[in-house]
Amino acid sequence: MADGTVLRPVRTGWGVRLVLDRPDKLNALSHDLVEALDRAIGAAVADPEVRVIVIEGAGRAFSAGYDLNEEVDEVIEGPLAWRDLLERDIAATLRVWDCPKPVIAQVHGYCLAGGLELAMACDLIVAAEGTKLGEPEIRYGSAPVTLLMPALIGQKKTRELLLTGDLIDAAEAERIGLVNRVVPASRLAAEVDELADRIARTPPEVLRLTKLMLNRAMEAAGLREAIAAGLDLGAIINSADTPEQREWDEIVRRDGLKAALAWRDRRYDANRGEPIGDGEPRPADERP
Repeated sequence: MADGTVLRPVRTGWGVRLVLDRPDKLNALSHDLVEALDRAIGAAVADPEVRVIVIEGAGRAFSAGYDLNEEVDEVIEGPLAWRDLLERDIAATLRVWDCPKPVIAQVHGYCLAGGLELAMACDLIVAAEGTKLGEPEIRYGSAPVTLLMPALIGQKKTRELLLTGDLIDAAEAERIGLVNRVVPASRLAAEVDELADRIARTPPEVLRLTKLMLNRAMEAAGLREAIAAGLDLGAIINSADTPEQREWDEIVRRDGLKAALAWRDRRYDANRGEPIGDGEPRPADERP
């Protein structure tokens, strides 16, 4: 698939906007989109006219996470197969982290699961008011792919978000240090333009070495080791074959992905010990 069908680069005076362009799927991260973004980051790094990179999403959301429809179609079985898949996704996310040029995530709507991990790999996150952020994948027996969150916001809040799968709004995300700024949706693109232009005025080599310095400080504290441990344990979690995972898989096969997501959310909306009632489906394309 050509990059232009899932990813749309837009040149600017300060660099390039990379627009995730699967709006009908809430910009779920398909294999094609992940590969296209990886290539586009490489092209931006090689282009001396690009000082700053912005990643944004078309339509109603930044990204609802990895594309669960692909996962269902592929029927991934066993920890080795899961590890291979997760390792590829982690490598793509870390190429954003390692990008020598500043990267800004411009987020709105939903920024979930793998989409949030992509945003966290960026240097800065600017969010529209009302954006919902989180990693809900534990609710269907999965695990975060790229374990960046503890290094960014600390253990206690990370444990709350990852053990419940709860979503938070942009204001709370700013309060806990998950995003840098929250702005009105009508001003989101303009605010990001202004920030990118301001950063672009710094000499590129100074930006590159400063970013390298900051990354090395976090890696000296164990970031890479934590991500590697998360990969190994995540492969086990995703292939654990719990009763809940089996029920999830059965609903997906019988009734489809949206029905499975609605079942998942009803389980968390109901109180323990009470009958599980009907619920509204949530964003339908999300994997860690």
